[in-house]
Amino acid sequence: MEDIDKLVAQWGKEKPHLDTLPMAIFGRIMRLQKHIEAQIAACHKQYGLTMGEFDVLATLRRSGEPHCLTPSALLSAMMLTSGAMTNRLDKLESKGLIERVHSKEDRRSVSVGLTELGFNTIDQAIEEHVKVQHQLVEQLSEQQKPELNSLLKTWLASFES
Repeated sequence: MEDIDKLVAQWGKEKPHLDTLPMAIFGRIMRLQKHIEAQIAACHKQYGLTMGEFDVLATLRRSGEPHCLTPSALLSAMMLTSGAMTNRLDKLESKGLIERVHSKEDRRSVSVGLTELGFNTIDQAIEEHVKVQHQLVEQLSEQQKPELNSLLKTWLASFES
C-alpha cells in the first residue's frame, strides 16, 4: 500500500463518513508535480536556465519570426506580474540570451527579442525538454495519455472558462 492509500485508509477509520477520493486525487497530483518539476528543472539547469527563464525564451521562440515580442505581449502569453517579468528579462539579458530593442518610430516602445545565443540555447533546450516530458509519461499506455490529457483539459476548463 502506498503512502496516499495509507493516509486515505487512516481517514476511513477515523472519519468513515468522509469521501476521501478527492483527497487521494489531489495528493497524487501534488506529489506528481514535485517529481515533474524536479526533472524539468534539472533539464533546464543543463542550459543554465531556471524554469521561468526557459518559459520566456520558449515564448519568444514559438512566437515565430522575428522571435520578438513587446513586454506586454510576453506578460499576457505567460500570465506573470510585470515585476516578475522584468526580473526574468534582466537576468536573461545579462546572460546574453535576449535583447531589448527600442522602436525606431517610438523610442518609448520596447520589444524583447532572442539573441543568436538565446535562439540556439532554446532550440537545444526545447528538444531536451520534450524528451524529458516523454520520459515522465512513459509509464502510461498510448491509450492512457490522450485519455488523461482529455480529462485534465475538461477539468482545467471548468476553472478557466
